[in-house]
Order: sequence, then structure tokens, then C-alpha cells
Amino acid sequence: MNNVLPPVQGTGYPGIDGFLGTRGSLMMDVVFLAMFVIVPALGISIALVRYRKKYIAHKRIQIFLGIVLAVAVLLFEIDVRLHSWRPRAEASPYYASGWVEGILWLHLPFAVSTALLWIYVLSWALRNIPHPPRPGPWSARHRFWARGAALDMVATAITGSLFYYLAFVAS
Repeated sequence: MNNVLPPVQGTGYPGIDGFLGTRGSLMMDVVFLAMFVIVPALGISIALVRYRKKYIAHKRIQIFLGIVLAVAVLLFEIDVRLHSWRPRAEASPYYASGWVEGILWLHLPFAVSTALLWIYVLSWALRNIPHPPRPGPWSARHRFWARGAALDMVATAITGSLFYYLAFVAS
């Protein structure tokens, strides 16, 4: 199922080529670069609420990040399901040795659990934290699950970047 649809551009790979000059597809490049924006934005959002007590700014940033992530992951999954990543990764010296797939299997539990944790933390916060947001008896629970989601996001970004390099950059 490597070539579900014919190549869109002249590289011979299925799907739309990315813009970073690697073998990655458009959505691989988008998601790869998005992590370099999302993780720092997440850190800024956490710092705003923790050190400056900017609860409304934190809430707005988190909702925005949640929407951006949901759209990016949806488009990414459509791209992967339609075109597969394998034809683009086969030229990697790490593909035949199994490193590419091994890193992918390391990455997937972080990616899936991050998505589930973000859905849980955001939906729980929107239902249980008052507007305007402020500290209360719900704060400890929110902090616990949100820390897990943030750490999971960092692990997702690290393992995803490693996968991207091994699969689409290394030659």
C-alpha cells in the first residue's frame, strides 16, 4: 500500500512534496516545524499562568494550541493514510536496518497519549474551571494532568524530530 495515489510533483514520491528540501511530504514538514512553535508556546503559556498569574492568557493560548494541533494532526493523518511515509523513507540508510521503524514505534505511544491527554485536560478545564479562570479547588487536579500532557508533548516533539531526521533527512 505504498503508492495509493500517484505522485503529485516530479520527485516520484506519492503526495505533495514538503518545503524543507528533504524527502518529507508537505504535512511531515508542517508538523515537524509546528513542534518548534508549539513547544515554546506551551512553555510561554505555562510561565504566564505560573509566574504572572495570567489565567485568561493561558486559557486562550491553550485553546488556540489545541485547535492548531487538532487540525494539524487531522491533515497529517489524512496525508499519511493516503500516501504513506514509507516510499519517502526508503532512501534513508536507517530504513533497512529498522531504526526508522523502531523510532516510529517509540514515538507513537507519546503522540497518541499526548493527543488523549490534551483532549482530556482541555475538555475538563473548559467544563470545570470558571470563566474568568482563577485558582480554586480544581487547580491541583488540572496542574497534575496538564504537567503530564506538557511533558508528553515534549517527548512527542523529541521522538518525532528524531523520526523525521532518520526517515527523511539522513542520506
